[in-house]
Amino acid sequence: MEGSSLLSGLNSGVVVSLIAVLWTVVWQNLQHLQLQQFFGRHLSRHARRLAAMVDPYLSVTIAEYEGGRMRRSDAFEEVKAYLSAACSRGVRHLRAEGSKDADKLVLSMVDGEEVADEFQGATVWWWAYSKSPPRSDSAAAWFGGGGGGAQEERRFYRLFFLERHRELVLDTYLPRVRREGRAVMVRNRQRKLFTNISTHQWSDGGYMRSAWSHVVFEHPKTFATLAMDPAKKKEITDDLDMFKNGKEYYARVGKAWKRGYLLYGPPGTGKSAMIAAMANYLDYDIYDIELTSVHSNTDLRKLFIETTSKSIIVIEDIDCSLDLTGARKKKKATAAAEDDKGKKDAAAAAKAAAGGDKKDTSSKVTLSGLLNFIDGLWSACGGERIIVFTTNHVDRLDPALIRRGRMDKHIEMSYCGYEAFKFLAKTYLDVDEHALFGAVGELLREVEMTPADVAENLTPKSLEDNPDSCLAALVKALEEAKEKKASAGNDRDEQEDDDEEQ
Repeated sequence: MEGSSLLSGLNSGVVVSLIAVLWTVVWQNLQHLQLQQFFGRHLSRHARRLAAMVDPYLSVTIAEYEGGRMRRSDAFEEVKAYLSAACSRGVRHLRAEGSKDADKLVLSMVDGEEVADEFQGATVWWWAYSKSPPRSDSAAAWFGGGGGGAQEERRFYRLFFLERHRELVLDTYLPRVRREGRAVMVRNRQRKLFTNISTHQWSDGGYMRSAWSHVVFEHPKTFATLAMDPAKKKEITDDLDMFKNGKEYYARVGKAWKRGYLLYGPPGTGKSAMIAAMANYLDYDIYDIELTSVHSNTDLRKLFIETTSKSIIVIEDIDCSLDLTGARKKKKATAAAEDDKGKKDAAAAAKAAAGGDKKDTSSKVTLSGLLNFIDGLWSACGGERIIVFTTNHVDRLDPALIRRGRMDKHIEMSYCGYEAFKFLAKTYLDVDEHALFGAVGELLREVEMTPADVAENLTPKSLEDNPDSCLAALVKALEEAKEKKASAGNDRDEQEDDDEEQ
């Protein structure tokens, strides 16, 4: 009996082991056949149907940013603008911003508020909320190192509606919201002047604050008040008109809808005033990039992506911003480079060991990165943008940077000529003719004076000043400039004579 029981127990153990092995093999085959996923999807489908019987509402979520943090969502801004009118009716807690009308405010919902809207017999509800972005290890290290700014919360609008209104909401209501939102944005639009904050205040990997800060753009300069030869002024405005109305043309020829302008000339010739006049003429925003605050080529690309259409992107005094001139650096000898690298590595290691290692804040934007910014693949993101470079020394710039196709139109901002002087005299003194005009014209042909200097001499300094006194002051300043020029020429001749005698 004991032997029989032992044999029976062994047989049972063998059977259980065989069953376990067979089950493992069968289950692996089931997984291979994806039956497990099939049953999971089947159960999930029934769960959704059961949930629909309990909760008949569907939702659409619109995030503030698209593509991670790559660019601000147009749909989000349009919904925000559309809801600004509804918010004033049914929301208790509001956020207010300035508008084009100085006496009015643009209202929007704060987080947690909800507003109802009706459309063709259907009622929908909009809910505003935000949530903190996840911090990656790299972002945590960034904050731990003391760099960067405060992270921005990610904002959302969520639309709730009944399932029976699905087609009405998705096919008709939401397109209408976007159309009306764009119309509201046009009515409330304030043109802005943007500047980039240091890229060390926003992380490469985290959801940080926007790379741009702005003020309302209120510069009064227009082409009507710009001191320039009328024919040249008309040439520029015609070119701007062709660009602004050229969407179909640029699409037909296969070019990104952008245009580059290079403004060059001595200081005081009106390059910044020209940019302001262009912005006012086109009704565009201005993005003024400070290249020395941009850490890398990647950060420069991010800045460009966050710009909007109908904008002028400006880099002033580009020859002074970074080492982007035509004199490209030659490579050093290999031995010297390796020796220098070894010294830097040793110094960095010693600094890190002492706990004093800090994040490198120097700009590493390269000429290649800037060229890609102007006309690389990323430059086609968005449209209707003008890129403007200004420089006092065009001969110092690398030819690759200012060739046609990058800087399409070169505009020389020259010293004041007679036609520009007459324009300034009319603008500042309201005179079309004067006995001193002839003397001024003769002197302007002999000496170089910027429009800014001419305008300063024509500006009345006291209540006793009049056109006679202001024009006399200008003639005196031009004569002094002529004498200084002659004196400098005589000194130069004497120096050359001394050199020849030696």
